[in-house]
Amino acid sequence: MNADWRTRYDMAIEAARKAGQHALSYFDRGVSVEWKTDRSPVTVADRESETILRETLLGAFPNDSFLGEEFGNQPGTSGYRWIIDPVDGTRSFVRNIPLWATLVALEYKGEPIAGVAYMPALGGVTYRGLRGDGVYRDERRIRVSDVSTLAESFLFYSSVSWFVKAGMSDRFLKLAAQTQRQRGYGDFYGFVLLAQGSGEIMAEHGVHVWDVAGLQVLVEEAGGKFTNWKGERDIHSPDVIASNGKLHDVALAILQGK
Repeated sequence: MNADWRTRYDMAIEAARKAGQHALSYFDRGVSVEWKTDRSPVTVADRESETILRETLLGAFPNDSFLGEEFGNQPGTSGYRWIIDPVDGTRSFVRNIPLWATLVALEYKGEPIAGVAYMPALGGVTYRGLRGDGVYRDERRIRVSDVSTLAESFLFYSSVSWFVKAGMSDRFLKLAAQTQRQRGYGDFYGFVLLAQGSGEIMAEHGVHVWDVAGLQVLVEEAGGKFTNWKGERDIHSPDVIASNGKLHDVALAILQGK
């Protein structure tokens, strides 16, 4: 295992837990909410936690690049880039729903190589993965399921409204109708449930790179597949689909209107 990858991966876990615990100090305490121009919410927890991540990670690796949801991009020269979402699931956070996480992803020369999703409000569960090293929920290694038919599958998603806005609601509902169950486990949560074998498909629209960079690593290292709706392995698309691999092509064809 590349020593530089391992050192940064260990630091990513430490930094995610530190920033996530700070965000938790504001959770379910009536924190004030501001609204961005795209009508997404932001709080002091988002901003302060991102500052902690930026200072911790760049303090250890000052030549790395850094992209955070709240404060944007800072270039570097090392070939490594941190991609951060300090509170993924802010809409849940501000409604006192504990399904939110601090996300830390690491790229090397444009390829995501590590991902961490730390869940402070659910007991501090940590999902973590490094290329070539597998994926873990805390200390337990996890893998995607072996379900091979849509009729037996669970479909996860964030919000039907995103599919409506994209003009894709008919295709989404066609996919949903062929699955056994559908659950609105939004944001990061559907992806990590898929990675641990609790569902087979996570379909999403309206995401940004900081929402999914680390989750791609978790899904793929768990044996799954992660693409946009064109079937391209791309974390910069607003539409993504993750699966256990066995159902990817059939689900993707439905979303493509085939």
